[in-house]
Amino acid sequence: VQLQASGGGLVQAGGSLRLSCAASGRTFSSYALGWFRQAPGKEREFVARISRSGGSTYYADSMKGRFTISRDNAKNTVYLQMNSLKPEDTAVYLCAASGSLSLPYRWDYWGQGTLVTVSS
Repeated sequence: VQLQASGGGLVQAGGSLRLSCAASGRTFSSYALGWFRQAPGKEREFVARISRSGGSTYYADSMKGRFTISRDNAKNTVYLQMNSLKPEDTAVYLCAASGSLSLPYRWDYWGQGTLVTVSS
């Protein structure tokens, strides 16, 4: 599966952005999906994941209550709604897909990333 992330940009602290990740292929619903981010000079970190059906989600502690992951299997798209953004949320955000049937997920496919910049 090929993944294409979009929706990044420049936003002021406290603002919101919604990222999208469109996937190619007819088996989109066969994959769990996740969002990760990588800030300059830092390692990539997990943001959120969502199950195949969308019925189960999980977030990194620092994103709970601010970020919401969702998916539309009819549109082959996963979303990340980001609210109350902070300067430390500045990073390249990447989407990923996992064909794993159980935890821990192995992330098999990666998108190219979209840059989010939060100004103070």
